[in-house]
Amino acid sequence: QVQLVESGGGLVQEGDSLRLSCAASGNIGRTYIMGWYRQAPGGQREMVATITTGGNTVYAESVQGRFTISRVSAKHTVYLQMNSLKFEDTAVYYCNLYQITSSGNYWGQGTQVTVSS
Repeated sequence: QVQLVESGGGLVQEGDSLRLSCAASGNIGRTYIMGWYRQAPGGQREMVATITTGGNTVYAESVQGRFTISRVSAKHTVYLQMNSLKFEDTAVYYCNLYQITSSGNYWGQGTQVTVSS
């Protein structure tokens, strides 16, 4: 089993910045993808950004240039630096870890990000 613990959400104004953190623990393999997803009220969960153990990143078009995903491999920790936040970034943000060898897929409990206009 893998456990994910997120932190860093909160209430900010448009244009502000926030940094989310996610620490993974448990039976973690050598190759995996970690990422951030979000779900706005009434909406579907969508990918925000992902990063592989090799350091390759993918971003949603809506956050490209504003958000940066990074990791500390030794700590199985991933961060999401969110700059120039917009009202439409308001959502619950979920950390995800996908184990490539076992196809195990794990989610954190979610952290609320609210951007006021």
